[in-house]
Amino acid sequence: QVQLVESGGGLVQTGGSLRLSCAASGGTLSTYRMAWFRQAPGKEREFVASISSRGGNIYYADFVKGRFTISRDNAKNMVYLQMNSLKPEDTAVYYCAVHLFGAYYSDRPGDFGSWGQGTQVTVSS
Repeated sequence: QVQLVESGGGLVQTGGSLRLSCAASGGTLSTYRMAWFRQAPGKEREFVASISSRGGNIYYADFVKGRFTISRDNAKNMVYLQMNSLKPEDTAVYYCAVHLFGAYYSDRPGDFGSWGQGTQVTVSS
């Protein structure tokens, strides 16, 4: 089973940028749609972005459109999330995940698996 490890989180000021990375081991990501989710304290896990296996089909949550960019490098078995113009409301633990069930455009956490431990992103005002 694929195991995912997220990294790249940290503390940044409003308007700053971070680049999150998701590294896979135990299998290849090249045949899977991948996604980033986030979970803030006291809130449910929410969809951020997803990318098809070859990168040609991408979806974003409305609240990150124009600010975040999801990408992947199948040769390196990596998925990335470039986050620009960060806001305090972007503060959350960010997770990457493998799409396992449901429609290809799914944004439901239950349709994804192989969750990593997450990486904390904190945006100060």
